[in-house]
Amino acid sequence: MKYIEIGIGNTWFVRTETEAADGTEVEERGIVRPVKIRSLYIRIWIRRTVWILDSKDGFKKTVKRRSRFKIIFGICSDV
Repeated sequence: MKYIEIGIGNTWFVRTETEAADGTEVEERGIVRPVKIRSLYIRIWIRRTVWILDSKDGFKKTVKRRSRFKIIFGICSDV
């Protein structure tokens, strides 16, 4: 999977995170092509609570160990 994210709270304002089948992740600055859109999402992370509104999976709320502040618009893409 490939996650293209735009917003505040990540290392870069625009970044692409690519997840390999073995679970490893590579983070790169900007948009890495090709992009095959699977779903769109908005993620709001305030302190330990994360709200995610995904066009495919709907609404999810999770709690994380880390405390962060992020507002992200993202595209989930096939590699």
